[in-house]
Amino acid sequence: MGEALIKGILHAKLSTKDTIMASDIDNNRCQILERETGIKTTQENNKVASCSDILVLATKPNTIGHILEELKNEITVRHLVVSIAAGIPTGFIESILNRNCRVIRVMPNTPCLVGEGAAGFSLGKNATRDDGVFVCDILKTVGKAYLLEEHLLDAITGLSGSGPAYVYMVIEALSDGGVKMGLPRDMSTTLAAQTVLGAAKMVLESNIHLGKLKDFVSSPGGTTIEGIHALEKGGMRSALIDAVEAATKKSKKLGRTFSK
Repeated sequence: MGEALIKGILHAKLSTKDTIMASDIDNNRCQILERETGIKTTQENNKVASCSDILVLATKPNTIGHILEELKNEITVRHLVVSIAAGIPTGFIESILNRNCRVIRVMPNTPCLVGEGAAGFSLGKNATRDDGVFVCDILKTVGKAYLLEEHLLDAITGLSGSGPAYVYMVIEALSDGGVKMGLPRDMSTTLAAQTVLGAAKMVLESNIHLGKLKDFVSSPGGTTIEGIHALEKGGMRSALIDAVEAATKKSKKLGRTFSK
Protein backbone atom coordinates (compact mmCIF):
# COMPACT_ATOMS: atom_id res chain seq x y z
CA MET A 1 0.00 0.00 0.00
CA GLY A 2 2.84 2.38 0.83
CA GLU A 3 4.46 1.62 -2.50
CA ALA A 4 1.23 2.41 -4.34
CA LEU A 5 0.96 5.78 -2.58
CA ILE A 6 4.58 6.62 -3.41
CA LYS A 7 4.03 5.84 -7.08
CA GLY A 8 0.79 7.83 -7.10
CA ILE A 9 2.48 10.86 -5.54
CA LEU A 10 5.31 10.73 -8.06
CA HIS A 11 2.97 10.21 -11.01
CA ALA A 12 0.82 13.18 -9.98
CA LYS A 13 3.95 15.28 -9.35
CA LEU A 14 2.84 16.11 -5.80
CA SER A 15 6.45 15.54 -4.77
CA THR A 16 9.75 14.50 -6.29
CA LYS A 17 11.74 11.32 -5.75
CA ASP A 18 14.53 13.17 -3.93
CA THR A 19 12.10 14.33 -1.19
CA ILE A 20 10.70 10.88 -0.37
CA MET A 21 12.26 8.24 1.86
CA ALA A 22 10.82 4.86 2.84
CA SER A 23 11.85 2.27 5.41
CA ASP A 24 11.28 -1.48 5.38
CA ILE A 25 12.71 -4.30 7.47
CA ASP A 26 13.26 -6.28 4.26
CA ASN A 27 16.33 -4.98 2.47
CA ASN A 28 15.27 -6.69 -0.75
CA ARG A 29 12.04 -4.67 -0.75
CA CYS A 30 14.09 -1.52 -0.21
CA GLN A 31 16.26 -2.30 -3.20
CA ILE A 32 13.25 -3.02 -5.40
CA LEU A 33 11.58 0.24 -4.32
CA GLU A 34 14.72 2.23 -5.06
CA ARG A 35 15.03 0.64 -8.47
CA GLU A 36 11.36 1.15 -9.42
CA THR A 37 10.83 4.67 -8.04
CA GLY A 38 14.25 6.25 -7.54
CA ILE A 39 13.51 7.25 -3.93
CA LYS A 40 15.86 6.77 -0.98
CA THR A 41 15.27 3.84 1.35
CA THR A 42 16.51 2.65 4.71
CA GLN A 43 15.83 -0.09 7.24
CA GLU A 44 15.72 2.45 10.07
CA ASN A 45 12.35 4.04 10.86
CA ASN A 46 13.98 6.72 13.01
CA LYS A 47 16.02 7.91 10.06
CA VAL A 48 12.87 8.51 8.03
CA ALA A 49 11.21 10.39 10.90
CA SER A 50 14.20 12.62 11.55
CA CYS A 51 14.36 13.97 8.01
CA SER A 52 10.64 14.11 7.16
CA ASP A 53 7.69 16.38 7.89
CA ILE A 54 5.04 13.86 6.80
CA LEU A 55 5.11 10.25 7.97
CA VAL A 56 2.92 7.53 6.46
CA LEU A 57 2.61 4.49 8.74
CA ALA A 58 1.89 1.75 6.22
CA THR A 59 1.97 -1.10 8.68
CA LYS A 60 -0.15 -3.93 10.08
CA PRO A 61 -2.19 -3.21 13.23
CA ASN A 62 -0.26 -5.72 15.32
CA THR A 63 3.02 -3.82 14.82
CA ILE A 64 1.76 -0.26 15.22
CA GLY A 65 2.40 -0.03 18.97
CA HIS A 66 6.03 -1.10 18.64
CA ILE A 67 6.63 1.33 15.78
CA LEU A 68 5.06 4.25 17.63
CA GLU A 69 7.20 3.56 20.70
CA GLU A 70 10.24 3.50 18.44
CA LEU A 71 9.34 6.84 16.85
CA LYS A 72 7.88 8.82 19.74
CA ASN A 73 11.12 10.60 20.61
CA GLU A 74 11.56 11.67 16.99
CA ILE A 75 8.05 13.06 16.47
CA THR A 76 7.60 16.80 16.97
CA VAL A 77 4.81 19.27 16.34
CA ARG A 78 6.11 19.74 12.79
CA HIS A 79 5.13 16.19 11.85
CA LEU A 80 1.91 15.10 10.19
CA VAL A 81 1.40 11.39 10.92
CA VAL A 82 -0.79 9.50 8.44
CA SER A 83 -1.76 5.99 9.52
CA ILE A 84 -3.23 3.31 7.26
CA ALA A 85 -3.14 0.65 10.00
CA ALA A 86 -6.61 -0.89 9.93
CA GLY A 87 -8.79 -0.27 12.97
CA ILE A 88 -6.24 1.81 14.92
CA PRO A 89 -7.88 4.97 16.35
CA THR A 90 -6.19 8.35 16.06
CA GLY A 91 -6.48 8.65 19.85
CA PHE A 92 -4.27 5.60 20.35
CA ILE A 93 -1.56 7.07 18.12
CA GLU A 94 -1.79 10.47 19.81
CA SER A 95 -1.59 8.92 23.28
CA ILE A 96 1.72 7.21 22.53
CA LEU A 97 3.39 10.01 20.59
CA ASN A 98 2.15 12.52 23.19
CA ARG A 99 3.47 15.55 21.33
CA ASN A 100 0.21 17.24 20.26
CA CYS A 101 1.07 15.77 16.89
CA ARG A 102 -1.25 15.96 13.91
CA VAL A 103 -2.67 12.56 13.04
CA ILE A 104 -4.85 11.46 10.13
CA ARG A 105 -6.26 7.96 9.89
CA VAL A 106 -6.81 6.48 6.43
CA MET A 107 -8.57 3.32 5.28
CA PRO A 108 -7.47 2.63 1.69
CA ASN A 109 -7.90 -0.57 -0.30
CA THR A 110 -5.67 -2.68 -2.52
CA PRO A 111 -6.99 -1.45 -5.92
CA CYS A 112 -4.96 1.70 -5.26
CA LEU A 113 -2.13 -0.45 -6.63
CA VAL A 114 -3.71 0.01 -10.08
CA GLY A 115 -4.88 3.59 -9.51
CA GLU A 116 -8.50 2.64 -8.72
CA GLY A 117 -8.57 2.78 -4.94
CA ALA A 118 -11.46 3.74 -2.69
CA ALA A 119 -10.50 5.33 0.63
CA GLY A 120 -11.97 7.07 3.63
CA PHE A 121 -10.00 9.24 6.04
CA SER A 122 -10.58 11.15 9.27
CA LEU A 123 -8.72 13.89 11.12
CA GLY A 124 -7.27 13.53 14.59
CA LYS A 125 -7.89 16.24 17.19
CA ASN A 126 -4.87 18.33 16.16
CA ALA A 127 -4.93 17.82 12.39
CA THR A 128 -5.83 20.91 10.39
CA ARG A 129 -8.11 21.43 7.43
CA ASP A 130 -5.04 21.96 5.24
CA ASP A 131 -3.67 18.62 6.47
CA GLY A 132 -6.90 16.99 5.35
CA VAL A 133 -6.77 18.62 1.93
CA PHE A 134 -3.19 17.48 1.46
CA VAL A 135 -3.96 13.86 2.39
CA CYS A 136 -7.03 13.89 0.17
CA ASP A 137 -4.87 15.07 -2.75
CA ILE A 138 -2.49 12.16 -2.12
CA LEU A 139 -5.30 9.61 -1.99
CA LYS A 140 -6.87 10.97 -5.16
CA THR A 141 -3.67 10.13 -7.05
CA VAL A 142 -4.61 6.45 -6.61
CA GLY A 143 -8.42 6.59 -6.70
CA LYS A 144 -11.29 8.23 -4.81
CA ALA A 145 -11.28 9.53 -1.24
CA TYR A 146 -13.85 10.77 1.28
CA LEU A 147 -13.41 12.71 4.53
CA LEU A 148 -15.54 11.14 7.27
CA GLU A 149 -16.11 11.17 10.99
CA GLU A 150 -13.74 8.62 12.49
CA HIS A 151 -16.45 6.28 13.78
CA LEU A 152 -17.50 5.66 10.15
CA LEU A 153 -14.07 4.36 9.12
CA ASP A 154 -15.01 0.92 10.45
CA ALA A 155 -17.80 0.81 7.87
CA ILE A 156 -15.31 1.90 5.20
CA THR A 157 -13.15 -1.03 6.31
CA GLY A 158 -16.06 -3.44 5.99
CA LEU A 159 -17.15 -2.11 2.60
CA SER A 160 -14.28 -0.85 0.44
CA GLY A 161 -11.37 -2.04 2.58
CA SER A 162 -12.45 -5.68 2.57
CA GLY A 163 -14.69 -5.38 -0.49
CA PRO A 164 -12.11 -6.31 -3.14
CA ALA A 165 -11.94 -9.81 -1.65
CA TYR A 166 -15.72 -10.15 -1.98
CA VAL A 167 -15.55 -9.03 -5.61
CA TYR A 168 -12.71 -11.46 -6.37
CA MET A 169 -14.94 -14.23 -5.07
CA VAL A 170 -17.78 -13.02 -7.33
CA ILE A 171 -15.44 -12.97 -10.34
CA GLU A 172 -14.14 -16.43 -9.48
CA ALA A 173 -17.68 -17.76 -9.14
CA LEU A 174 -18.73 -16.23 -12.46
CA SER A 175 -15.65 -17.78 -14.06
CA ASP A 176 -16.55 -21.15 -12.55
CA GLY A 177 -20.02 -20.80 -14.01
CA GLY A 178 -18.57 -20.13 -17.44
CA VAL A 179 -16.30 -23.17 -17.15
CA LYS A 180 -19.26 -25.29 -16.08
CA MET A 181 -21.05 -24.21 -19.24
CA GLY A 182 -18.06 -25.13 -21.42
CA LEU A 183 -15.89 -22.02 -21.67
CA PRO A 184 -12.08 -22.27 -21.36
CA ARG A 185 -10.86 -21.10 -17.93
CA ASP A 186 -8.68 -18.22 -19.16
CA MET A 187 -11.42 -16.86 -21.38
CA SER A 188 -14.05 -17.32 -18.68
CA THR A 189 -12.01 -15.43 -16.06
CA THR A 190 -11.23 -12.58 -18.46
CA LEU A 191 -14.88 -12.27 -19.47
CA ALA A 192 -15.98 -12.30 -15.83
CA ALA A 193 -13.42 -9.67 -14.77
CA GLN A 194 -14.17 -7.44 -17.76
CA THR A 195 -17.89 -7.72 -17.07
CA VAL A 196 -17.38 -6.53 -13.49
CA LEU A 197 -15.09 -3.72 -14.67
CA GLY A 198 -17.57 -2.57 -17.31
CA ALA A 199 -20.53 -2.72 -14.94
CA ALA A 200 -18.62 -0.71 -12.32
CA LYS A 201 -17.73 1.98 -14.90
CA MET A 202 -21.37 2.26 -15.90
CA VAL A 203 -22.36 2.80 -12.26
CA LEU A 204 -19.69 5.49 -11.77
CA GLU A 205 -20.06 7.28 -15.10
CA SER A 206 -23.75 7.02 -16.05
CA ASN A 207 -25.37 8.45 -12.89
CA ILE A 208 -28.21 5.98 -13.45
CA HIS A 209 -29.77 4.24 -10.45
CA LEU A 210 -28.54 0.69 -9.89
CA GLY A 211 -32.04 -0.70 -10.18
CA LYS A 212 -32.51 0.90 -13.60
CA LEU A 213 -29.15 -0.38 -14.81
CA LYS A 214 -30.20 -3.87 -13.74
CA ASP A 215 -33.55 -3.48 -15.50
CA PHE A 216 -31.82 -2.45 -18.74
CA VAL A 217 -30.27 -5.94 -18.89
CA SER A 218 -33.37 -7.82 -17.69
CA SER A 219 -35.70 -8.40 -20.63
CA PRO A 220 -39.15 -9.84 -19.79
CA GLY A 221 -38.97 -13.61 -19.81
CA GLY A 222 -35.30 -13.47 -20.73
CA THR A 223 -32.08 -15.08 -19.59
CA THR A 224 -30.95 -12.36 -17.16
CA ILE A 225 -34.08 -12.34 -15.02
CA GLU A 226 -33.78 -16.11 -14.79
CA GLY A 227 -30.24 -15.70 -13.47
CA ILE A 228 -31.29 -12.95 -11.05
CA HIS A 229 -33.98 -15.26 -9.66
CA ALA A 230 -31.30 -17.90 -9.03
CA LEU A 231 -29.14 -15.32 -7.21
CA GLU A 232 -32.06 -14.22 -5.05
CA LYS A 233 -32.81 -17.81 -4.11
CA GLY A 234 -29.14 -18.26 -3.20
CA GLY A 235 -29.21 -15.25 -0.88
CA MET A 236 -26.49 -13.27 -2.67
CA ARG A 237 -27.68 -9.88 -1.41
CA SER A 238 -27.98 -11.01 2.19
CA ALA A 239 -24.59 -12.69 2.08
CA LEU A 240 -22.84 -9.53 0.85
CA ILE A 241 -24.64 -7.33 3.37
CA ASP A 242 -23.66 -9.78 6.12
CA ALA A 243 -20.05 -9.72 4.92
CA VAL A 244 -19.83 -5.91 5.17
CA GLU A 245 -21.44 -6.02 8.62
CA ALA A 246 -19.12 -8.77 9.88
CA ALA A 247 -15.97 -6.99 8.67
CA THR A 248 -17.18 -3.69 10.14
CA LYS A 249 -17.76 -5.31 13.54
CA LYS A 250 -14.30 -6.89 13.40
CA SER A 251 -12.75 -3.48 12.71
CA LYS A 252 -14.63 -1.96 15.64
CA LYS A 253 -13.46 -4.79 17.89
CA LEU A 254 -9.87 -4.21 16.82
CA GLY A 255 -10.25 -0.49 17.51
CA ARG A 256 -11.53 -1.14 21.04
CA THR A 257 -8.45 -3.26 21.68
CA PHE A 258 -6.25 -0.27 20.94
CA SER A 259 -8.40 2.44 22.55
CA LYS A 260 -6.94 4.34 25.49
